[in-house]
Amino acid sequence: MAAKKLTVVISQAQGKNPVKRHLEEELAAAMIMDPEIDVSLVPHLYDMHADHTGLLFLRSVPGDLVVLSWIFPRAARWVLSRQGVNGHEGTTLLKAEGEEDEDFDDDEEAKESHGIGVPRVPDRKLYCLDLRAYPDHKTYFDEIKRIAGEKSVQTFDLLDWIQGNPKQEQLERYLHPEKMLAANGNGDGESNGNGNGNADPFAPEPTKRRWYPVIDYSRCTNCMECIDFCLFGVYGVDGMDTILVEQQDNCKKGCPACSRVCPENAIIFPGHKTPAIAGADGPVAGLKIDLSQLFGAPQKSALELAVAERDTELVADGRDAVGMTVGIPKRQCGNGKVRDEMDELIDGLEGLDL
Repeated sequence: MAAKKLTVVISQAQGKNPVKRHLEEELAAAMIMDPEIDVSLVPHLYDMHADHTGLLFLRSVPGDLVVLSWIFPRAARWVLSRQGVNGHEGTTLLKAEGEEDEDFDDDEEAKESHGIGVPRVPDRKLYCLDLRAYPDHKTYFDEIKRIAGEKSVQTFDLLDWIQGNPKQEQLERYLHPEKMLAANGNGDGESNGNGNGNADPFAPEPTKRRWYPVIDYSRCTNCMECIDFCLFGVYGVDGMDTILVEQQDNCKKGCPACSRVCPENAIIFPGHKTPAIAGADGPVAGLKIDLSQLFGAPQKSALELAVAERDTELVADGRDAVGMTVGIPKRQCGNGKVRDEMDELIDGLEGLDL
């Protein structure tokens, strides 16, 4: 049965942080009661494997889609795009975590975009909201109601346990899977399916924490510097010779080296502590050097940091460190000192009338 509602998906936080879980619960409870909204709950976007039921559901949504997650909106958009969930970027009045009014002009940013883009984007809007930006659920709920008031979308009753109008006990089981484990008594989080009554049809499909790069194709120019630099087989090319993340599980946990050498800052690691690498928007995203370096810390260029990170992982794999001898971008090979973001920063500071 078809229904004109706005589909909203809450992507749950990793771990069991009570503050985050409480915000998710309040949002879900508020939206379940609203006749204009179809609310769904899925695990963390970044952790779901390609065939996870949460992603299968996300791919099934034909109309406008709002996704609330615990990562930067740009990171969320490209994690979804990697899994075949695309749409034109919807305009939201909410600001991402740490974003200021004067940070940047959206129109100017769009004009400067020169990436290769994604073909065949469906004619619908995709709104990504950062759950880290505000502590109260009402701010998000009001924005979702504003979007719902402007849009009319077509959705279908699929996967009742995860989407639509779940019963209160279904919502409780999804938000609190530990209760299901205690009831089953097996403690491993897996349904045994042997007909003894322990399997729970409303239990979420399990996930594990992951680490891999996500490519922002609105910025990526297909220069191939990442595939040259990475020595772990993470990157490949498709039939059109377009760069892609081919073997994501080959990526070394915690290593963001390829992001540092990308000339367009098109490689995102959503879980990294540095906003520029984790997918922050605006001019700050181009600054990958910690400002503490200006105040006594040893100065290293982005390339030097990337090489050191890569060598660390090579040695951990039982291989030899290669330093600057392999995969260094040609634009950074030459006589004299490498010019990087720190040089640009210092030039800018020197030009200020202090």
